[in-house]
Amino acid sequence: MTHESIYFRIQQYMNGLILSGSKNVFEVECDDGYIRDCAIKGKILKASEGYYNPLAPGDIVTLDDSTLEDDKGMITDLVPRKNRFVRWNIKKKEPQILAANLDYLLIVTTPDNPPFRPRFVDRAIAQAEYEGITPVIVCNKYDINAAREEEFQDRLEVWENAGYKVIRSSARTGEGMEELANLIENHLSAFVGQSGVGKSSIINVLDNTVVLKTGSLSQKYGKGCHTTTKGTLIHLQIDEALVGGIKGTTANIIDTPGVRRFLLNDISPENLALYFREFVPFIGKCNYGMSCSHTHEKGCAIIQAVEEGKISPLRYDSWMRICEEMKSGSFED
Repeated sequence: MTHESIYFRIQQYMNGLILSGSKNVFEVECDDGYIRDCAIKGKILKASEGYYNPLAPGDIVTLDDSTLEDDKGMITDLVPRKNRFVRWNIKKKEPQILAANLDYLLIVTTPDNPPFRPRFVDRAIAQAEYEGITPVIVCNKYDINAAREEEFQDRLEVWENAGYKVIRSSARTGEGMEELANLIENHLSAFVGQSGVGKSSIINVLDNTVVLKTGSLSQKYGKGCHTTTKGTLIHLQIDEALVGGIKGTTANIIDTPGVRRFLLNDISPENLALYFREFVPFIGKCNYGMSCSHTHEKGCAIIQAVEEGKISPLRYDSWMRICEEMKSGSFED
């Protein structure tokens, strides 16, 4: 084979970055600088079989160069992922990939409006731990009165004591936005949270040239209205006021649709403790070893750690409740 023929074969393909899309057509930022609407060649990607959606924002794909037009193309393959953040889609009864190749998962919550749901956060943390993604808890709307309530503050401290980073922020007042901007600089991160927690508002503050639609809460139910209808990767030019006046600071954010109910994927109740970070040092040290359920057994190292204050009773209770939900199939919001 000549050098010329090898070169020709290499040039038949180029890579692209998935920005957004559906099950059939994806917006792809291609290596040549064009953004194209691309379909999957043959309609099936073997690497993504078994998922509700074959591709997600953050994925890198290979394109067939011979089919490229200025605005269209064909996806031939998926470049192996570093990681992917997945939830179980209860309506479709399939795993759904929300984002791929992440450095951080930014789990956005609020003290109120919508109501604070710590088990939502604990589920998202566990899924991130399972996937090898660094979770960060972003408490938005920290300026409202509910943020000063003792129960809420106790929960934030529990996560911090377990080793998780918690950013107290307010898109309205700007509190915590510098800390968040410096964290995500030059990284790919994804926002996940309930509808109405203010993910789009935070993005609008981080980059004041981006204007994302923000929604109001349903007065009847205290739940957010869906303003982001599909996950989208956004290239941010971070407001220089947030990064010490440095111009040209960038970050990549995947804004995922608001999720009212986050269900774990590919994690069994028996293995859930492995993804509660503060439980890990005690796993396998029970009298019953790895067969211990950590619920009632004498000589359980995890129960003893709770009694000794090494594991928070709040996190232990959350772990118990999530396990019970997974076993019963009855899930709370």
